[in-house]
Amino acid sequence: MRIFSSFYSRAMKWSRHPRAPWYLGTLSFAESSFFPVPPDVMLAPMSLANPSKAWRFALLTTLASVAGGLLGYTIGFFAFDAIEPWLRESHYWERYQSAVDWFTQWGFWAIFIAGFSPIPYKVFTIAAGALSMALLPFTLASLIGRGARFFLVAGLMAWGGKSMEEKLHLYVDRLGWATVALVVIGVIGYKWAGV
Repeated sequence: MRIFSSFYSRAMKWSRHPRAPWYLGTLSFAESSFFPVPPDVMLAPMSLANPSKAWRFALLTTLASVAGGLLGYTIGFFAFDAIEPWLRESHYWERYQSAVDWFTQWGFWAIFIAGFSPIPYKVFTIAAGALSMALLPFTLASLIGRGARFFLVAGLMAWGGKSMEEKLHLYVDRLGWATVALVVIGVIGYKWAGV
């Protein structure tokens, strides 16, 4: 069943849209403080579709993400008491507690790692504000971590270019179903281990 190839074709079409950079910037900003979808889902196809603009897209993503991270920091600093009840009820509470532990051990490096890795960056931005981390190290760690991640994604996609786009189109359905299978196996394994 070729479901993923139609999604892939649509994503590549959207990534060439004239307003795509605006959407990318908005997504990057929102993801750093409250939105669950990472900007990589737009950055990668946009860089693949327009390799000559990949570095510009990576810079836009980085700057918008750090600006969103500053909003997350502000939320944590000024409004943590207001969002704490919601945070406790959400699936992010455990991650927030982990972020607090990371800050006590590593400080600057916690933000850098969260910025670069798939760990939810928004949890760390709010935690940094709630724990009153110094703003300059927070911003610097965010710029380095987020920049390293987004420039790596954009660079790999630009390097692959047209040939990678064509190869992905050939194999995207197999990759999509393999990912679904891995997620299902992971969920079953997680639930089985928790019993």
